[in-house]
Amino acid sequence: MDSREAEKPATQHREARFAEDNKHEGGGGPIQKTVTNTSDTYAASTAESHRAELHILILPLAVLLYLSAYLDRGNLGNARLQGLQATVLRGSDTNYSIALSCFFITYILLSVPGTLLAKAISPSTSISIGALIWSIAATCQAAAFNPAALYVCRLFVGVGEALFGQAMALYFTYWYLPDELSKRVGLFISSGSVAGAFGGLISYGVSSLKHPSITQWRILFLIEGIPSFVLAVLVFFFLPSRPQTSRYLTEDQRTVALMRLNRKNLGEGDTGVDWKAVKRALVDWKTYVVAVMYSCMNLGLGSVTGFLPTIVKGLGYSNADAQLYTVPPYVVSLVAMLLISSYSDHYQTRGVPVAAVFCIAIVGWAILLGVSPVHATHADLHARYFGCICIVTAGYSNIPLIISWQSGNTGSQSQRAVSLGMLNAVGQCLSVLAAFLFPTPEGPKFIKGCATNLAFASLGLLLTIGMTIYYRLENKRRDKVEGGKPPMDMPIKVMEEYDLATGFRYTP
Repeated sequence: MDSREAEKPATQHREARFAEDNKHEGGGGPIQKTVTNTSDTYAASTAESHRAELHILILPLAVLLYLSAYLDRGNLGNARLQGLQATVLRGSDTNYSIALSCFFITYILLSVPGTLLAKAISPSTSISIGALIWSIAATCQAAAFNPAALYVCRLFVGVGEALFGQAMALYFTYWYLPDELSKRVGLFISSGSVAGAFGGLISYGVSSLKHPSITQWRILFLIEGIPSFVLAVLVFFFLPSRPQTSRYLTEDQRTVALMRLNRKNLGEGDTGVDWKAVKRALVDWKTYVVAVMYSCMNLGLGSVTGFLPTIVKGLGYSNADAQLYTVPPYVVSLVAMLLISSYSDHYQTRGVPVAAVFCIAIVGWAILLGVSPVHATHADLHARYFGCICIVTAGYSNIPLIISWQSGNTGSQSQRAVSLGMLNAVGQCLSVLAAFLFPTPEGPKFIKGCATNLAFASLGLLLTIGMTIYYRLENKRRDKVEGGKPPMDMPIKVMEEYDLATGFRYTP
């Protein structure tokens, strides 16, 4: 029996009832009537201004926080070229790889608890605690004098970011509808690309310092770690947690916000955890397939954040120039991410753009694998640099798409919290592998690293195609059983049935 048949008995009687409601109630039923009793004219006239207010309240702090997180997470690659590996890590590639992977150990283990914490308590509290932890740990890296000290710091950077990463994606669902998520998450994640470009510029500036009183990589950790302290405080005091409790909204604005959100899903309370929804997320096979897809993407992203300066240096640049030439790929990825995310929201599709981005990754890794930098012509070096642009663009552009895909295809907040946590927990496993794929003796070709990334990008493409087909077929099956598509504004009772609820449709 396939999965669709297994899910069918649990919902068939509700689906039949929904078809009957459509016939006698004009599609909406009593719940729809309750919602539409609120002034539709008023809602339409204020919705656009409400969205603008949300951007002002939420996005600036969220973007700055993610920028800071990615600077602190990804600066080992720049510090490596400034002497970190030669001094504290005693010249060992293995020690450098362990330092990279330490972050992901705690980040993976605490992803689900960290995301659930943002559901159980105020998101501004849990996220600010995470920011405080990683800012302290990231700054303390400057005081490391042996590998063990650096490892401990990286472990705690992972702890802090585990309370932040997917919790922030869950937080966006408290304020935005599923069909608005990709663009907003894209704006949020785009600061990761800005962090890559900004980090390259900072590293270039630090590398240009003449005779500093402390080593350059220590200065880098201080410059990029200290601002996170300030952001942690700002988030605690100024980031609104939920529409129901936000002091920034008037009563009318709160009414509009809740009406917009409730027109899709009804059921779960504002705080606390629905443990049945947790179980649903943990036993749902789709959670794991999308997480493996995300892991295929993260292998490339982990390779980029840990080794892009090293790969670019292999094109013949000096250490300082290599830092500078990492900037353009991040700028391109920023523009591409925003365009692709906007396309995804506009056409309400996730699978097609995700597949397209995996194709970009395949092209990039294939170029780096097939074009040797040894005795290379100018054309060869330009081709490899184009390959670098492709892998950076692919690594970042798929983050908001896959997060929005997973989030939009879950039924309730608790199910969403666990699904996003599992997305990160499973999805970051290959990031640990990435830390060991580019040892110095294998440079500048790095055949093993490029080939491994090419293989997993291809796997990610196949999984994306498979899930897109599944979601489309399942939606057609539900349309047939329920007597047609549900009304656009019909609230869906997700408290008991979650993504199996009558009227629920997946985003393909």
